[in-house]
Amino acid sequence: MSDLGQLLRKARIEKKISLDDLQETTKIRKRYLEAIEDGNYKVLPGNFYVRAFIKTYAEAVGLDPNEVLNMYQNVIPQPEPEQIEPVRTKRTTRNTEWLGKWASNVMVISFVVLILGVIYYYMSQSYTGNTNDATKDLPKKITEKVEPAAQTPNPGNAGANGTNGALADNKPVQVPTPPPTPPPTTEVKLVKSERGTDYYAVTGTDKLKIEMKVTGDSCWIEVDSPPGGNKKVIDSMTFNNGETKTWELTDTAFLIFGKANAVELSVNGSPVVVGDQPNVKKIQVDIQKP
Repeated sequence: MSDLGQLLRKARIEKKISLDDLQETTKIRKRYLEAIEDGNYKVLPGNFYVRAFIKTYAEAVGLDPNEVLNMYQNVIPQPEPEQIEPVRTKRTTRNTEWLGKWASNVMVISFVVLILGVIYYYMSQSYTGNTNDATKDLPKKITEKVEPAAQTPNPGNAGANGTNGALADNKPVQVPTPPPTPPPTTEVKLVKSERGTDYYAVTGTDKLKIEMKVTGDSCWIEVDSPPGGNKKVIDSMTFNNGETKTWELTDTAFLIFGKANAVELSVNGSPVVVGDQPNVKKIQVDIQKP
């Protein structure tokens, strides 16, 4: 057992915290906690998570995490530096020339269409004027419209049938159909932040659609539903740069991100801020039912 492991284990025992309790508090697997106490850092998923897990462990047992990291910085493995790909400059000269030719052609075609439109407008106006003049010269008997004679009801037919008047008076009344009720609007709202965990409430829905994308270095992620003693681990693995994953749940979701600034997250289409620092981040999302 290393000196750092002895320090953390002693602080845990003094606080009367078992490894199971510490696992529930930090959301770090028990075998990782035991590996930290034994100084067996190779068990952890990567060098970066060694510092992150030690910091979370120290904070959970009441120690100053920054002081612990500084005291044993020579013992803790350093995270591997991120590889930044060089930015390649795209050649835009050929695209610019093509865009200039296309814009010139569009201007010429638009000018021709405008001229044709003006000519068509004046020709149609002239044709309409000649037609109106010719209509005025026609005989009045041809241009006048004969009004049809008003038809009067035949009382004999009404008496013979006996139902014509009743049918005319008893037409069914059409009741207007009420407009459809708009669907409820889904809202994702940050409720509180407590002991390193952000709590979000989702209203207007009965299920969660959580979408994640890794945009930086590889990141270890665990998804539990629901949290607490009866939790079920949905996912627990390391995702690489560019990988995406979607989880659809009908209950509370608890998410742990090993490197907060390496992922983008959205819940039911609404973006959720994970963080801009390479630290462990814990987020709990609850469905607020009416």
